[in-house]
Amino acid sequence: MEQNTRLSIAAGIMDRFTGLTGLMPASKTPCRYLWTDAFAVCNFLGLFCQTGDGRYKNLALQLLDRVHSTLGRHREDDTRTGWISGLDEQEGKKHPTKGGLRIGKKMRERGPSDRFDQGLEWDRDGQYYHYLTKWMHALSLTGKATSDATYNRWAIELAKTAHAGFTYLPYTGGRKQMHWKMSIDLSRPLVPSMGQHDPLDGFITYNQLRMLAAGFEGKPPFPDLSEESADIASICEAKNWITDDPLGIGGLLFDACRVAQMIASRHFEQIELLETLLESSLIGMESFTKMDPLKLPAGRRLAFRELGLSIGIKAVEKLGKLIRDKPVPFKAATRLKRLVEAFKRYKRLAEILESFWLEDTSQKAGTWTDHSDINMVMLATSLAPDGFLTL
Repeated sequence: MEQNTRLSIAAGIMDRFTGLTGLMPASKTPCRYLWTDAFAVCNFLGLFCQTGDGRYKNLALQLLDRVHSTLGRHREDDTRTGWISGLDEQEGKKHPTKGGLRIGKKMRERGPSDRFDQGLEWDRDGQYYHYLTKWMHALSLTGKATSDATYNRWAIELAKTAHAGFTYLPYTGGRKQMHWKMSIDLSRPLVPSMGQHDPLDGFITYNQLRMLAAGFEGKPPFPDLSEESADIASICEAKNWITDDPLGIGGLLFDACRVAQMIASRHFEQIELLETLLESSLIGMESFTKMDPLKLPAGRRLAFRELGLSIGIKAVEKLGKLIRDKPVPFKAATRLKRLVEAFKRYKRLAEILESFWLEDTSQKAGTWTDHSDINMVMLATSLAPDGFLTL
């Protein structure tokens, strides 16, 4: 598929997304979901950069505002009102991420005295750390695209809030840990276990925020993230990142792409981390493909998880080009080059996944229609990934 065709299809998907989720025309009952909207902001910014059409930049900024005014505030069916940070209206608008952001699930969060139900918990509101890091990513890229430091400040304020809310020191002592899901006000864990890649995602995102903030010379200083960066680096020590989950593999490759860009910009030096991420992803890819999951019908597959993998494969392609174009920071990394070369055999897989989920029959399956917003947005990201992948 030619690049112009891919871009045109992605633009069409995002145009439909604006109407279906109540972004444009504006709906009184919009469908805002933090993960989906983070990818959507990046897609709109990418379309703006690639087409020059200012409408997409405006859509990105409108979506940012809608997310903050919806997910940065308490739910309409909650007894609490206003900004979840507890700030008054004026200060809340100036610092919309200081309390974190709700996931956007349809059901209210589980109350302190409610019984835990693992099945229901997936549909209940709260805060997810790995959703917040995606929003930090979207905010920082918006700051770069608009040359407006406000967005980077909001991203760093969110990082500090998320870190304080999700990390904790066990009563038994030792190294800090992280909760996977927190209550809306960040006062109590809803799922106390730690997501496998959450600390890694946080470590890379914090460093990304610090790098992009450095581009705003002459601006008032940003909040300092050095303590949080060191803190989460210690949580990452000796962790195993290997997974055979397609979305998890895609996330590792997205992280690897960000690390490579930071190394190329001389804001990061840990080539060994980049090698570890690629090696872990390669092991996961081999395990995933051995299961032959593509033989299953659409009704037994989850598009957004597979498309996350497709986006990750595109990230490796970008990473490989970066190594070729800027060889100096990577000149001694022969293992890195071998790992990138090993991924070439999976390039066709991304095209297969995109073609499958572009088919009308696939999009009629319940697994597509039940998650249509997130599926649409991640399909658009896979078709035109630069808005999401480029720092």
